[in-house]
Amino acid sequence: MPVDVLVGLQWGDEGKGKIVDVLAPTYDVVARFQGGPNAGHTLFFDGVKHVLHQVPSGIFHPHIINVVGNGVVLDPVVFRQELQKLTDRGIDWGKNLFISRKAQLILPSHRALDRISEEARGGDKIGSTLKGIGPTYQDKIGRTGLRVGDVLLPDFRQRYQDAVARHATLAAFHNKELEIEPFEADFFSAVEFLRTLQVVDTEYLLNDHLKQGKSILAEGAQGSMLDIDFGTYPFVTSSSTIVAGACTGLGIAPRHIDKVYGISKAYCTRVGSGPFPTELHDEVGEQIRAAGREFGATTGRPRRCGWIDLPALRYSIMLNGVTEIHLMKADVLDEFEEIQVCTHYRAADGTETDQLPDYATLQTMTPVYKTMAGWRTSLPAITDPAKLPQELQTYLEFLEEHLQVPIRIVSVGPDRVSTLHRG
Repeated sequence: MPVDVLVGLQWGDEGKGKIVDVLAPTYDVVARFQGGPNAGHTLFFDGVKHVLHQVPSGIFHPHIINVVGNGVVLDPVVFRQELQKLTDRGIDWGKNLFISRKAQLILPSHRALDRISEEARGGDKIGSTLKGIGPTYQDKIGRTGLRVGDVLLPDFRQRYQDAVARHATLAAFHNKELEIEPFEADFFSAVEFLRTLQVVDTEYLLNDHLKQGKSILAEGAQGSMLDIDFGTYPFVTSSSTIVAGACTGLGIAPRHIDKVYGISKAYCTRVGSGPFPTELHDEVGEQIRAAGREFGATTGRPRRCGWIDLPALRYSIMLNGVTEIHLMKADVLDEFEEIQVCTHYRAADGTETDQLPDYATLQTMTPVYKTMAGWRTSLPAITDPAKLPQELQTYLEFLEEHLQVPIRIVSVGPDRVSTLHRG
């Protein structure tokens, strides 16, 4: 059986968690391939909201194997808290959750360095979630990081102290101290908990499942426009958020990749700093934020809101080889008389392009919009995709024509049942 990959096509927060939860029953394995506690995958079913940060979104289905891959950076404290919440809600995760030995550990000193680095930037902040993600990936690339498998070694404490000493030197460069002592007891308690879990070489686990004909859904975090190589650099995350990251983040060969599910909102949002061509700074942006409850699942920060951006979407689709689009939060636009779609960017000299330029050039360009009629209908009440209002059907067909990819799912509400399958 192949591996299907689910990725965000925008700047994250597209609704990936809900789609994984909807698709998961048809898979044997759900595997997270990058990111860490900076991710917030929200699932809503049976009247209850669930937010996952590091645990794969298939965890609510007892027949599914859930894998935290080697591309993930893992905070043991946050991980234990997540699992405790699942236990409190009656979820038995003990037998079907596996963690890669090769996943990088987030240390208290990583979180401290994240804060120090962001403060040092002054007005040029990246918009970090301050979860220690960047410094942990820096240690990984610098070959000095600690991995989950290291907690099983007898000299883990010494390895930890050596890492903290290196981090203290970096902090001193900014005339700061790490100030991590209050957090270390909780960290080491969480490490003890981590030692009781199924820590394995997940690349063998996943490839063995493939040999057995099992199906795997690879779950990405953040969005393609935050990719370390192809996103709006330097305002990006520290990992590969596109399909290529699934191969390196799980240890699976590219030949196993089949379907690529690209997740996009019916509009755009972004958290933190960085370019956002269609951002709305007026009451329309506020209306979208309020209707969509656009506040970060991890940080609680209000998200920047704007109209859908087709040049950016086409770019993400190209990078990922998207085979189908799942359009989320269409219901957020229920009350609009008109909806805008960015089809091109216009430069100061009047020239237009439908390609995504580099960050510096993008800052000088303005979006070119196509105005479309709103549907003025309460979408959550609709359960049959054939009964979607004509204005929304026209909107979907316009997107499909310009993106050259079919929209197979339209989400019309937060609950599992508010997920309409088209064609």
